[in-house]
Amino acid sequence: MARILLVEDDETLQLTIRYNLERAGHEVTCVSDGETALEHAHASRPDLVILDVMLPGLDGFEVCRRLRERSTVPILILTARDDEIDRVLGLELGADDYLTKPFSMRELVARVKALLRRRELLARELGSEPAADQYLTVGPLRIDLAQRRVWRDEREVPLKPREFELLAYLARHRERVCRSEEILRAVWGYETFGDHRTLAVHVHGLREKLEDDPRHPRLIETVRGIGYRLTARHLQATSR
Repeated sequence: MARILLVEDDETLQLTIRYNLERAGHEVTCVSDGETALEHAHASRPDLVILDVMLPGLDGFEVCRRLRERSTVPILILTARDDEIDRVLGLELGADDYLTKPFSMRELVARVKALLRRRELLARELGSEPAADQYLTVGPLRIDLAQRRVWRDEREVPLKPREFELLAYLARHRERVCRSEEILRAVWGYETFGDHRTLAVHVHGLREKLEDDPRHPRLIETVRGIGYRLTARHLQATSR
């Protein structure tokens, strides 16, 4: 059973989501505005937050930004608009996933399950990480798996939680092409409902922070129609 904070001001939708999540075995706390959501998240530390974008007072994007400043809790954003800018903004602010209304309760429950499963697997993986394997190095990148910190050369690069997990996965499989479906399954915890745009937004965020020229990436390659590869071979070829 997971403790889920549901932030939704539509009472009918709130009751419907709560009913379905409780049927799935979760404990659900419902709030209707952003300020209350932040207070509750800080006091009770939920296992997952489901966050509507259109809220009275603080909107969901601002709530997401403030939550992510002090917590790695998985955040699933609900948006009434199918505009790409809403999805991209939510992911860039640190959300882990999103659903566009209207959505099926089956898909919502599946995404919640996937986010919780990934959270558990990651905690187990990091908790059992041998000291000798705490660091990964790929070209100019040094990744501290235990402390979840990343350096490019001597400069530390702050990453959002999901960006770190994506980079760590690519680094563990460096120089190998990782299929998009494989990455979604390993990092997000789902494949069937995976949206490749979610992955693309996070890759873009990593490139903005790690590449010399994000428009012409040399660390994180796109392998068209397949997925991505983390490599330092282009940098090594230039230095010779």
